[in-house]
Amino acid sequence: MKKLLVVLVLLIAITAVFAQARLEKGKMQVNAGFGVSGWGVPIYVGADYGVYDLEGNLGNITAGGELSYRHWNYSNYYKYSIIGISVNGNWHFGELINMPSKVDTYAGLSLGYTIWSANHEGLSYGSGLYFAGQAGARYFFTDKLGAQIEAGGGTVSGLKLGITYKL
Repeated sequence: MKKLLVVLVLLIAITAVFAQARLEKGKMQVNAGFGVSGWGVPIYVGADYGVYDLEGNLGNITAGGELSYRHWNYSNYYKYSIIGISVNGNWHFGELINMPSKVDTYAGLSLGYTIWSANHEGLSYGSGLYFAGQAGARYFFTDKLGAQIEAGGGTVSGLKLGITYKL
């Protein structure tokens, strides 16, 4: 049993050493998770696509999209549902600031549309366009699977935590 445990720990460590965070041009990754908000707990799914590799160690640019949903009840009287649809662009700059190869740091902008619905007349928020900034990081446990944390972004609002899987 001890030998099996040692072998498993070594395999995990070796896998982690070879994990690479950078999403190369022409590659795609999917993201999913939940957020922190005063209007319920949002859940989200999204994808990023590598569109441009910058020269030298300046990183790369990705474009993506995201869909989020949250539902909020206040004393079983006021009920809201919020759906967010957005597109984003991010600059991944981990190489520029000498981050370990397993870490992907990024910042960017999002443009989206939020659809609000409420069950109570007179207490509704308007659906509409929004423009937001975001900054985040991912830590890759393997060359394909990582954890994500992001601040900002618009549709989820506040902070979001999730997983990333490279296709």
